[in-house]
Amino acid sequence: MQPDEQALPRRESVSFWRALLFWLKLGFISFGGPAGQIAIMHQELVEKRRWISERRFLHALNYCMLLPGPEAQQLATYIGWLVHRTWGGVIAGVLFVLPSLLILIALSWVYIAFGDVPLVAGIFYGIKPAVTAIVLQAAHRIGSRALKNNWLWAIAGASFVAIFALNLPFPLIVLGAALIGYLGGRYAPAKFSVGGGHGAADKSYGAALIDDDTPPPAHTRFRWSRLALILLVGALLWLLPMGLLTALFGWDGSLTQMGWFFTKAALLTFGGAYAVLPYVYQGAVGHYGWLTPTQMIDGLALGETTPGPLIMVVAFVAFVGAYVQPVFDGDSAFVSGALAACLVTWFTFLPSFLFILAGGPLVESTHGELRFTAPLTAITAAVVGVILNLALFFAYHVLWPQGFAGSFDWPSALIALGAAVALLRFKRGVIQVLLGCALVGLAVHLLR
Repeated sequence: MQPDEQALPRRESVSFWRALLFWLKLGFISFGGPAGQIAIMHQELVEKRRWISERRFLHALNYCMLLPGPEAQQLATYIGWLVHRTWGGVIAGVLFVLPSLLILIALSWVYIAFGDVPLVAGIFYGIKPAVTAIVLQAAHRIGSRALKNNWLWAIAGASFVAIFALNLPFPLIVLGAALIGYLGGRYAPAKFSVGGGHGAADKSYGAALIDDDTPPPAHTRFRWSRLALILLVGALLWLLPMGLLTALFGWDGSLTQMGWFFTKAALLTFGGAYAVLPYVYQGAVGHYGWLTPTQMIDGLALGETTPGPLIMVVAFVAFVGAYVQPVFDGDSAFVSGALAACLVTWFTFLPSFLFILAGGPLVESTHGELRFTAPLTAITAAVVGVILNLALFFAYHVLWPQGFAGSFDWPSALIALGAAVALLRFKRGVIQVLLGCALVGLAVHLLR
């Protein structure tokens, strides 16, 4: 299938290979968790390259936030599909994940084969405060675009209280915000129509390839035949590897159970990776015994400090589980671990591609209708509060490693403060901040 570059009648089309190089680059620089990754995509695609307008970007983002799965990876898939049809979406989504998978396989092997290395510990020590600052910056950037009136500020505040103080599940917060937005769109439409339902941009970035008034390209129009084909292909892409694993290792084999378990996990990741991590912890550590609690925590640290979706921690879980208990005979620990990591990544991300390729045409047909955009406007506001809660979650675990009963970690606080100033005041890039904080953390760790 060749990309249809004549489908978008706005400015000069982006070549397929130019887009491929960008998605590959994004896969290597997408640090900072979903909030940081979305901020990077906004800066690159909305502000600099002008591939898509602010309103269309946020409309797509709101849909991705409604779905189970990693919203940043789904957003990349959505924009790739919008620009270059199905193969564009597949390439964008795969390249968002592939660098992270390869890096995590390598780091997992180093971790399990060589144990605790002071050099790595020092780098982790500096990166964790930086990640806290990156998430805080993302909350500020998204909030400044989305919270345009007191109603939306109130929704953001209520969502923060709901998740921070009341510990309500993220899907319930999303549903509540959507209901408020739906009612608000009917009875106070002016409060929920800003920016086409998503918050207007603070300034104009100029005409975009996919602008607010760009007619929907032919490949984005909904067709029942296309939906049926996508669902059929998706079912085969799940059934064939699962059937092969069952035939080779049996239903109770570790690889088969990993595929089944992480398929279920993929359908429960409403609200991002942190919403599903307790489920993964209970299954991988408590039920299956694929790894120890300490290894799970170390895997999360690896996931936080590598590019790509945080849910890629599942690759670490699978690698360690299959490395310690190889599925093949002989000296095959690394091969077993790498194969398990790849299989788990396949089963975890396959639903995300199906959600975007199947649902994208329906979403594209609603970006100008208030009855659809008003609930999404409210959801965006609620997500700002959730991201702020995530920043505080990071800050607590970084600044008080032993809890409030323990000592306050002043070096980490200073690193986090420096990272925040660099990001918010001096507008430094995420990679620059991460590298600088890693070096400072290494120096502090080695001097202790």
